[in-house]
Amino acid sequence: MDLLERFVTLWVVIDPIGTVPVFIAVTSAMTPRERRAIAFQASVISVAVLLFFLVFGQFLIDALGISLLSFQVAGGIVLFLFALTMIFGEPKPETDQRVAEADAVLGKDRPSPAIFPLAVPSLASPGAMLAIVMLTDNNRFAIGDQAITGAIMVSVLAVAYLFMLLADPIIRLIGNSGAAIISRVMGMVLASVAADAVLSSLLEIIRTGSL
Repeated sequence: MDLLERFVTLWVVIDPIGTVPVFIAVTSAMTPRERRAIAFQASVISVAVLLFFLVFGQFLIDALGISLLSFQVAGGIVLFLFALTMIFGEPKPETDQRVAEADAVLGKDRPSPAIFPLAVPSLASPGAMLAIVMLTDNNRFAIGDQAITGAIMVSVLAVAYLFMLLADPIIRLIGNSGAAIISRVMGMVLASVAADAVLSSLLEIIRTGSL
C-alpha cells in the first residue's frame, strides 16, 4: 500500500472537513480563546486514541484469537457501512438538535466537547480505529512502515486542528451544503477502499485455504 493510499484512507475516515460543522455546533457559545483550547484538546485526545490502536490494536486481536484476515474482512465491511452513512446520512452529529439531545441525556455530567463529540467519535471514529489497525498489520508492514502510517495519521489530525481553528471562514467559503457534498464524495472514496480491502482479504483466504 503506497503513501497516497494510506493518506487517502486516513483522510476519509478521520474526515477533517466533516469535523468543522461539529466544532462550530459545540463551541458556538464559547470565546475565541476557549474555541482554540477545545480544538487543541480534541486533536491531542484523538491522536492518543488512535496511537493506542496503532500500537495495541493488533495485540488485542491476537489475544482474542481472531484471524487478521477475518478482522480485515469485518473491518472492511464496517468501513463500507461507515461510508454509506457518509453518503446517505449525516456522518457526524453536526446539528444543534443533536447537541441539545446529548445535553438532555447526559445533563451536567456531559464530558468536555473536546472529548465528545469532537475527539470521539468525530476524529477518532470507529472507522478510523479499524483503519489504523488494518494499515499497521504486523504481518504485512515493517516497523518503519507503521511509523510512516503513524506520521500520516498525525499529519491528518494536524490538518483537522487547523481546520477547526479556521472553522468560521471555511463554513462561510463552502457553506453547509458544500461541506455535505465533500463528505459524500469522501464517502464514495472510502466505500471503494473498503470494498478493495474485503475483496483482497477474501482472495487471500481462497488462495491460502485458511483464515
